[in-house]
Amino acid sequence: MTKIADETGIHRSTVNRWRKRGFPVVPSLFQFEPGNWSASQRETYAYLFGLYLGDGCVRDHARTYSLVIACDAYYPDILELAFDAVNEFCPRPPALSYAKGTRGVRIVSYWSEWPRFFPQHGPGSKLDRPIELVDWQTGIVDEFPKAFLRGLIHSDGSRCMNTFKMNLKDGPKEYSYPRYFFTNYSADIQAIFCRTCDQLGIRWSRSNWRNISISHRTSVALLDEFVGPKN
Repeated sequence: MTKIADETGIHRSTVNRWRKRGFPVVPSLFQFEPGNWSASQRETYAYLFGLYLGDGCVRDHARTYSLVIACDAYYPDILELAFDAVNEFCPRPPALSYAKGTRGVRIVSYWSEWPRFFPQHGPGSKLDRPIELVDWQTGIVDEFPKAFLRGLIHSDGSRCMNTFKMNLKDGPKEYSYPRYFFTNYSADIQAIFCRTCDQLGIRWSRSNWRNISISHRTSVALLDEFVGPKN
């Protein structure tokens, strides 16, 4: 071993490590080709992209990046769906980080390639920069609008019962009906949400500057087919 080190100029400890563990394997370059993803992967990405626009971010670290998706532990089914969506693309399983004393849980995945999946990333809040889809993202969202809306509503939406009373001739009567809300401070993300609703024929209205409401019976029934109440 000493002779090999002397003849090659490679340190003796390195030669010893190679002898015991084998030569290091140079990892192959990652090929980012959304056009070659399967239909299942494209649908999963549509859902994950919705989660990212709602409650996700890509953080820049010294030597890598991390994708963080914020969830609520109160909804284990959504947490599982979000975890599986992140796990579909990253080379190693993501981790769960629980916020002490709260129901908050974050899905965290470290990988240098995440910025290519979410070119909307940048420093600070999404409110501080334009949010526009690139061509390949538009293609996926248009192909799987239901999965995309499901991700947006699972992250920044809700389904609730609206109850009100009316005074009729025979006395007061209470009425109740379901409706969906999408709540986001970014006008760009709201516009993307509304555009996708239009594509599916879902009628929406603006409750205020940060809330999009869907209360039309047919539209609520359509959302119930692929979103439904959180659980």
